[in-house]
Amino acid sequence: MATVASPIAKSVAGGSFLIENRTPAEVFTPEDFSEEQRQIAETTSQFAANEVLPAADQLEAKNFEVTRSLLKKAGDLGLMAVDIPEEYGGLAMNKTTSAIVADRLSIYASFSVAFSAHVGIGTLPIVWYGTDEQKKKFLPKLATGEWIGAYALSEATSGSDAMNIRTRAELAADGKHYVLNGEKMWITNAGFADLFTVFAKIDGEKFSAFLIERGTPGLSIGAEEHKLGIRGSSTCPLILSDCKVPVENLLGEAGKGHHIAFNILNIGRFKLGAACLGGARNSLTNGIRYAKERKAFGKSIVDFGLVQEKIADSAIGVFVGESMAYRTVGMIDHALAAIEGDAAHSSREIQKRVEEYAVECSILKVWGSEMLDMVVDHMVQIYAGYGYVEEYPAERAYRDSRINRIFEGTNEINRLIITGWLMKRAMTGQLALMPAIAKLMEEVMAPPSFDDPNALDEPLVNEVGLLASAKKIALFTAGAASQKYMAALVDQQEVMGELADILIQVYSFESALLRAQKLSASSSTSAALAQAMVKVHAEHCFSAIETAARRVLAAVAEGDMLRTRLAIFRRLSKHTPVNTIELNRVVARAMIEAGRYSL
Repeated sequence: MATVASPIAKSVAGGSFLIENRTPAEVFTPEDFSEEQRQIAETTSQFAANEVLPAADQLEAKNFEVTRSLLKKAGDLGLMAVDIPEEYGGLAMNKTTSAIVADRLSIYASFSVAFSAHVGIGTLPIVWYGTDEQKKKFLPKLATGEWIGAYALSEATSGSDAMNIRTRAELAADGKHYVLNGEKMWITNAGFADLFTVFAKIDGEKFSAFLIERGTPGLSIGAEEHKLGIRGSSTCPLILSDCKVPVENLLGEAGKGHHIAFNILNIGRFKLGAACLGGARNSLTNGIRYAKERKAFGKSIVDFGLVQEKIADSAIGVFVGESMAYRTVGMIDHALAAIEGDAAHSSREIQKRVEEYAVECSILKVWGSEMLDMVVDHMVQIYAGYGYVEEYPAERAYRDSRINRIFEGTNEINRLIITGWLMKRAMTGQLALMPAIAKLMEEVMAPPSFDDPNALDEPLVNEVGLLASAKKIALFTAGAASQKYMAALVDQQEVMGELADILIQVYSFESALLRAQKLSASSSTSAALAQAMVKVHAEHCFSAIETAARRVLAAVAEGDMLRTRLAIFRRLSKHTPVNTIELNRVVARAMIEAGRYSL
């Protein structure tokens, strides 16, 4: 039986967060986990703490027998089978449960990478695109961890530019095999994987995917890469030299491999965003523990304001990241649950529903990876000189974190996707962005209103008003950029990136605010702490939005036009700041008392 997430009020269109207002009932949060999901979270956390972390030194030494043993244990617990249909040995659970597993398993990055590559890009292509025969042959073994999967897309000359691969496939004269030649780079799990999803162009033109088993003649594995971080994971090149692949191992349709490559990435992005949470929580716990133990000037450094500020920043980052991750995956699950009849088993229909939230998945990947970088940097600083020493946990976490801004499409590529995806939907009428921009322009040209938006007696009323202003600034800057460049906006990468940063901040702000409002409505004991976190995050978001908006406006106008737009911008951005220093102290004290992230 598939796990069903707690229902949210209604389906929402992807990207609509910019032009529509949500209510707390319309978002899924960690507080909405079912009892079964809480049990899975606890099981996964215990496995990571009791089985994975104690083996970290062996894993760092690339003892892949230990890696495979741990993956098999994860399979025995059912953690490898979450996304696999029941008829092929899986558990067929929903994407929220899958995200929970990724989140809780990620306290040690190298194992998390091996696990995620297997259950995600190593398995899902077969779940979604495999024939019944391919699913029967491979999925039961992948579900248990008997076999390990890998995904081979990247090449030395085509990382983000995936469609530019050079690996070729030619149909043999007997019509029974394809012959593949080429080389793949940076393949996770390559050193010990049993099954590879390999992309090649048939006749140098038709971008296609093939399932290749380890030991296939013509397939060889190169040497392990010596990496900055995630050293306990396997990363090798694949060499294909007249590699003979049976025609029945073509995955999906010839020439349609790009559907496999790009649709799988949306899942990978929201899972990576979720995985960054576990790493951040673990680093925060380590940092608090060390700060309590370390004495300076006659007292523990945890009592110092600037150390508490780092603890608060980190805790707020986790809270906001959780809010975004589970809001996003909740929308995806809600959309998937609405599929009726036989269509519920249609891979194309499933992909369509997931792709609806491509922009949110990219936002989550960018924000989560950069949040984790912030947290591990803070932890190194708290450890000070010891943070630079391998013996202490801050050093490895710092190195391991860096890859996340490259994985699943670089953050630069994802920023272009965020803005480009929204603008494309706006131009095609799928998202009413242009009417919203036009309405805003009418509003800003009207005389100012002197109504006090903070007159209502609500704990977060100031932040509600600030979010409304943030959305208006986003629309205003997007409208100015569109007016300047029109369809050529896609060629202005710096402007696209700044607009993406504004959108990322708006989504993070709204997600955290809605979660805090939901906690307040439920009279949760955590409500006051959540409110303090949101107030601090709101100030940080608005400051970042103001900076990015000024850059965009200065890039798209000059002279009187620029002065007019800046006057409008100042009107939209006017607000009274809150005391984030005291709020940070409140957050830090709560985390220090608990000794960990405690919301």
